[in-house]
Amino acid sequence: MPVPVVGLTGGIASGKSTVARAFAQRGIPVIDADLLAREVVAPGSPGLSDVVQAFGDQVLLPDGSLDRKALAARVFADRSLLPQLNAIVHPRIARLSAERIAAVAEGSVPYLIYEAPLIVENGLHRAMRALVVVALDVPLQIERMMTRDGLSLAEAESRILAQAPLAKKLEAADYVIENGQDLSTLFRRVDEVHQQLLLSLNEELR
Repeated sequence: MPVPVVGLTGGIASGKSTVARAFAQRGIPVIDADLLAREVVAPGSPGLSDVVQAFGDQVLLPDGSLDRKALAARVFADRSLLPQLNAIVHPRIARLSAERIAAVAEGSVPYLIYEAPLIVENGLHRAMRALVVVALDVPLQIERMMTRDGLSLAEAESRILAQAPLAKKLEAADYVIENGQDLSTLFRRVDEVHQQLLLSLNEELR
């Protein structure tokens, strides 16, 4: 039986990466879709070539790598460009994800985490064993984006609007991890969810 895949998602700047690292510290492999997204547009890749063809040389840094901030600014300023970008990147991420998931040896771990921001938007959770959603109030998301990424209020709000509302993600969730308190509280909740997943998956095997 293949290793069960558990999705991990949440709004932008909600703390998904912190939660993913906590699962990794508990021995659970994590496949990060954001890292895969960087890989499929690495310098010299067909993905990067297609992005440049679609969006022009202005989305490149002087060293020839993708200027992710410039590309994001263009796409969030003109939403009509997003489907074009997704059509280039998403199929490549899907293929690479499948390869990485298949590479996790059967029986070596109880489950693996697939961390991605658009699991619910793309309907990927329907093919997963469970979905964990990291929840954070929108004002805190905006504050973190402005501090972390140097965005203006308008830019932060635009990026939140580009994703499904938290309520839609929560509707699809099997487990919710609230991230509005301190790290010790967050990690205790990760422990709880980890134990619940182990119990649930063990019961399925009986």
